[in-house]
Amino acid sequence: MAGSLPPCVVDCGTGYTKLGYAGNTEPQFIIPSCIAIRESAKVVDQAQRRVLRGVDDLDFFIGDEAIDKPTYATKWPIRHGIIEDWDLMERFMEQVIFKYLRAEPEDHYFLMTEPPLNTPENREYLAEIMFESFNVPGLYIAVQAVLALAASWTSRQVGERTLTGIVIDSGDGVTHAIPVAEGYVIGSCIKHIPIAGRDITYFMQQLLREREVGIPPEQSLETAKAIKEKYCYICPDIVKEFAKYDVDPQKWIKQYTGINAVNQKKFIIDVGYERFLGPEIFFHPEFANPDFMESISDVVDEVIQSCPIDVRRPLYKNVVLSGGSTMFRDFGRRLQRDLKRVVDARLRLSEELSGGRIKPKPVEVQVITHHMQRYAVWFGGSMLASTHLCSFCWLPLAAGVLPGLSHQEGLRGVRPQHLPPQPRLWSHVLVAALTPPFQWCRGRCASVLQTRRRPAPVHSARAVVPGSPAKPSPRLASPRPPAPLSSPPELRVHRSNSGGIQLRLSDLLQKTLEHGAK
Repeated sequence: MAGSLPPCVVDCGTGYTKLGYAGNTEPQFIIPSCIAIRESAKVVDQAQRRVLRGVDDLDFFIGDEAIDKPTYATKWPIRHGIIEDWDLMERFMEQVIFKYLRAEPEDHYFLMTEPPLNTPENREYLAEIMFESFNVPGLYIAVQAVLALAASWTSRQVGERTLTGIVIDSGDGVTHAIPVAEGYVIGSCIKHIPIAGRDITYFMQQLLREREVGIPPEQSLETAKAIKEKYCYICPDIVKEFAKYDVDPQKWIKQYTGINAVNQKKFIIDVGYERFLGPEIFFHPEFANPDFMESISDVVDEVIQSCPIDVRRPLYKNVVLSGGSTMFRDFGRRLQRDLKRVVDARLRLSEELSGGRIKPKPVEVQVITHHMQRYAVWFGGSMLASTHLCSFCWLPLAAGVLPGLSHQEGLRGVRPQHLPPQPRLWSHVLVAALTPPFQWCRGRCASVLQTRRRPAPVHSARAVVPGSPAKPSPRLASPRPPAPLSSPPELRVHRSNSGGIQLRLSDLLQKTLEHGAK
């Protein structure tokens, strides 16, 4: 069944979760990444609620329903792109699968996304939830930047479909500049920018409060967010923009009409300088955060300059925008102009320092914008999961074929720890870096991985005594036979510039068979 039904694509972000089936151009559901639960102030009640697994455990809501429940405690399990509360995340995914997607998880492969520099422990926890709790037949954990690059292929600005570029991924909670070379993320050069959509909302809320406009205090944050999404834009020059508003205020000042939630009366707000001052913190972050002084164009240039020299020009040529916070009007045009100025200034300086003997070749700077920019990560996953390459990306776990694998610290590669002395049925989480950008997982978690709160990941290959019979988990007594592959993917082992190790399946199988022959 899993091979005939479309895979499910789930992109969990800090503010919103996008979910749907592979092959569609837009996600079927976009819901806030929050969950509403009943929470008592008494420690005894909280302890009893964690122990009970009955009706009380089902008394929760997610998404828009969670926001509309004032008597419940609203929790956000994802912070700055990283999952922090795994118990809430498991309950969140339960409603995502059964209530929104209305799917049987045993019949669908799942593609899920992760932020750059995600820890191996977090990746393992996610695989444990999907395999142990929902019994999915296959899982693909994808880097968001690679999917955003694939989504940029729909733009007319892209002449050649390539997976080399730098992705500016800015959502509601976090912004990253991620360089990607031939589908591999250069992890050592990723830079975090402490400015995102939520920071713009807070900044606009502060600006509106300083003017003392008639906004109900309990609705100030929602009002600032609505104004940001409806009226804000990026200006080319902030000084000229102030003068333009002062000369003709009636032309540029907009009016926002809201309804007081308490007395149901209308209130009207004049929106003036806030229209361009809010998004301006991307290019002048000192307005909102005195501890961070680098504009987004300087950060992009710094990231590219820290990359290997042979990929710098392709990175400048393919700057891809992704995420809802990059949807401000003229954002790409302003970023391309400022980045071009920085690059040209460096070239002129090198020519001056050489006394005119060196004539640097001009560097082409291009910022890619496209109509799928808001949901670029989800669309990239939907596009790649629906291609014919999917049949080569689900890795079957046959008896005695694959040895135990463990993660490299902080990297997306895996390496074999040791080979078993005799063929046996291995039950573990498999995360192997395939031909970019695919990284599919297939298998079951070992019993030693059932405890989520542990100091370090424990892998089944290390916990089994050589020569002892295997003791599979009771729920794994009759595992589903893997779907046969017409031609398994060819994989090789090599070390990337960032120190990661990528495995090719053919070499791994050959080493296993050689060891068994000995």
